[in-house]
Amino acid sequence: MKIKTIKIENFTVFSELTLKFGRGIHVFIGENATGKTHLMKLLYAACRSNRVDVGFGEKIVRTMMPDGFQLGRLVSRNAGNQRSYVRVSAVDDAVGAEHTLSVAFDRKTKKWEGEIRGKEGWENAFSKDTSVFIPAKEILSDSYNLPAATSMGNVRFDDTYIDVIHAAKINITEGKPSENRNVMLRQIEKITNGQIVYNAEKDEFYLKQGNVRQEFQLVAEGIKKMGLLWILAKNGTLEPGSVLFWDEPEANINPSNLSAVAELLLELQRNGVQIFLSTHNYFLAKYIDIRKTSLDEVCYYSLFRDSDGDGVHCESCDEFTLLENNPITKTFLQIYRDEIGVKL
Repeated sequence: MKIKTIKIENFTVFSELTLKFGRGIHVFIGENATGKTHLMKLLYAACRSNRVDVGFGEKIVRTMMPDGFQLGRLVSRNAGNQRSYVRVSAVDDAVGAEHTLSVAFDRKTKKWEGEIRGKEGWENAFSKDTSVFIPAKEILSDSYNLPAATSMGNVRFDDTYIDVIHAAKINITEGKPSENRNVMLRQIEKITNGQIVYNAEKDEFYLKQGNVRQEFQLVAEGIKKMGLLWILAKNGTLEPGSVLFWDEPEANINPSNLSAVAELLLELQRNGVQIFLSTHNYFLAKYIDIRKTSLDEVCYYSLFRDSDGDGVHCESCDEFTLLENNPITKTFLQIYRDEIGVKL
């Protein structure tokens, strides 16, 4: 599966938005409340709707978590907006055919019972493809019985957390791991200084360093985040044709490791993984920009509001520093100006 386009009308902060995507890395930037995570969750919900037991509307509400799981609460709150529409298209790499999946709903829609179109063809084309969403908050250290507790209504976590826990626990690899995967695993191990193991009996994850196992709760946040990436690569979730969503990869990561994170992301897309990520970090965005080659596909999307008040708009460019609406660069330059001003 390769996501090709998304069209959004009157959904949360978006009045009208159409975006096109390539085969590589897509970096979403923008100030808070410009819809970066909402956009990625919509795309993720579409990807996960490749299963016969997962509805598109239901997956949207289980990742967004509106009150009462009501799709209608996701309709844009702007005056006069009564109906929302989302359409995602993707390409079946095996035959090159394009398929679309859409949902339409209004403020009176019950639960997640929107008007779904294209579901059967979507399932038939992409049933074997995998996708995963890595949330900004590390979750494996809290994985003990969390999916069961959530299903019983004892705690509330959106499906991105539950799905990634399941993905980390299950090995779906077939045959011997490829050399590309082994190289990537070794690169991540340089950061974690170990490997991640799952104890099914205790339902707990551990960091294994030599012959020593350390409880995941005792591991530094940044190491745990990289450990999750390691186990997803190890167990076959991030294979060619899969889609990776990563919300703020830089969160809790040692700045000295951001260059390695950028290299890992570029290597994943070289191996056929389509990637969508959001970031507020200048160094991660810039490292991806300067480490990419002419063969790599990287595009930056800046989500912003302008004076017309008509929802969120988007500017895209394959060069990070050429974006006109770039709050990350503007802040970085302002810090430099402030520093020069103080020194003068």
